[in-house]
Amino acid sequence: MNNFSETSYRERWLTPLLQAAIQDHPIVVLTGARQVGKSTLLMNAEPFRGWRFRTLDDFDTLEQAHSNPESLWSGVNQVVLDEVQKAPNLLPAIKRTVDQHPGKYQFVLSGSANLLQMKRVSESLAGRAVYFVLDPMSMGEMNNRPHPDLLARLLRGEFPEEGEIPSALSDPAEMILRGFMPPLLTLNSSQAWVRWWEGYVATYLERDLRQVAQIDALLDFRRVMELAALRSAQLLNQSELARDARLSQPTTHRYLNILETTHLFNRLPAFTASRTTRLLKSPKVFFNDPALAVFLSGYYEVDDLLKAREYGAYFETFIYHHLRILARLMTPAGRLHFWRTMDGTEVDFVLEHGRRLLAIEVKLTGTIGYKDTAGLRAFLTDHPHASGGLILYSGARVKRLDENILAVPWSSITG
Repeated sequence: MNNFSETSYRERWLTPLLQAAIQDHPIVVLTGARQVGKSTLLMNAEPFRGWRFRTLDDFDTLEQAHSNPESLWSGVNQVVLDEVQKAPNLLPAIKRTVDQHPGKYQFVLSGSANLLQMKRVSESLAGRAVYFVLDPMSMGEMNNRPHPDLLARLLRGEFPEEGEIPSALSDPAEMILRGFMPPLLTLNSSQAWVRWWEGYVATYLERDLRQVAQIDALLDFRRVMELAALRSAQLLNQSELARDARLSQPTTHRYLNILETTHLFNRLPAFTASRTTRLLKSPKVFFNDPALAVFLSGYYEVDDLLKAREYGAYFETFIYHHLRILARLMTPAGRLHFWRTMDGTEVDFVLEHGRRLLAIEVKLTGTIGYKDTAGLRAFLTDHPHASGGLILYSGARVKRLDENILAVPWSSITG
């Protein structure tokens, strides 16, 4: 197991994008789930570490935001405001300040709810802000390694040479059980990880959820979370989920939307050549940290996780986590989908960047061969302009399986 220093700050891969954006826009918005490290990034990374930092988690600052918002940046022109979703009325004041003094003020607004999905926020900041999402950490960030460029290279049609990767890792079960939130870095036992996640879920239900959505039926909401966790990396059948949760479809739909708004959960849309048709197909669903899905499903030890019927789905959730991070580092951000035909032929992920496509399969096996390329070959036949196909597997070799299909160890995308 890696020995992580408790005090060392780990550079986040997203930081250069934030630094570039603040040069061109008066407002940068950084959202992400609670505890992903937004405040730590903004207090440690240049140039933000020298700016005035105010968090609306502080009651006095929250009162100030309600009664006299402009006073929060009195005497300075560079300010970080944290947990801004707690005072949406702050945003018109920021808009006025930016509009009345072009080029003078710079704001970074951070929060643990997706501000783009909050109507008053998006209306106030339209045309003035650029938005970013900070995910839980990648393996590479945890180990202070640069982000891999494999996906970008493959999208350009650049395939690496075949060969052995000595540092390839075979099984990520321990990492999947622990999770990728920064506070977990200093905890070294499964019991400690489980206690941390227990506290995280309790805080989310008892504090964050009430603030974002004023939900009182916490047991019903937790039941939806647990049932959704068992479905991570699977197609969402919302009717079935509502029936199992003994809730109405509208209530279940609302609860899933709240999980998505607070960055704990994602719907992955289907890929079709027609963008309109994509919206009509059932999505796949993923928890944003695989360990949260594992905890909510009741697996607390590595041995139990390895025997779990859902382990393959949790491994796919782990891969999705890293693919999503890398897609968000692209400019503009890449878009992830899955692909499935009427006869059941499927590809786990399709990465779309502009007109470029890369099909990606995930295999929890150490051996891979031509027979494993069937889904990718079907996709590439249907989409001959795609850059190629990629299989992420548990072996240690880079293998060319077809003219434009490559198998690589999964650690090639985790950093």
